[in-house]
Amino acid sequence: MHPEQLDGYTNRIRIPEIAYNAARNGEITWKQAEPYIVKDPKWAYLYALNVLKCRWPEAERYIMKDPKWAYFYASLVLKRRWPKAEPYIMKDPWWAYRYTADVLNRRWPEAEPYIMKDPGTWAEYKQVFNL
Repeated sequence: MHPEQLDGYTNRIRIPEIAYNAARNGEITWKQAEPYIVKDPKWAYLYALNVLKCRWPEAERYIMKDPKWAYFYASLVLKRRWPKAEPYIMKDPWWAYRYTADVLNRRWPEAEPYIMKDPGTWAEYKQVFNL
C-alpha cells in the first residue's frame, strides 16, 4: 500500500511538524503551511528562525506561552529582551536562568523565586552572578 492511499493522508499537513517538513521539502508552499505551524510554539519558532529569518508577530502569542521556545525566540530571533514573554519564561527555572544569562545578561530578581525551585539551576545562577 502507498502512503497516499491511507485514510487521512491528505489531512496530514494539519500536523505542524508535517506541515513544516512538507513545505521545506516543496510538497506545499510555506503560505499553505503557515496556518498549521503558527499555533505550535516549536514549529512557529523554527519557521521564524529558519525561513522568515525575522520576527513572526502572528505567532508570538503562541510562542511566548512556552518557556523553552520563548527563550529561543527571544535569544535567536529577536536577539533581545522580550518583556511580553517574561511572565511565562520566569515560571520555568531552567529557561528563566538561560534567559537571564543569555538574553538579559544580568540578574533577574523577579524570576529568582522560580529559579530557586530547582537546586541545580539555582546553583548555576548563583555562580554566574556571583551570589
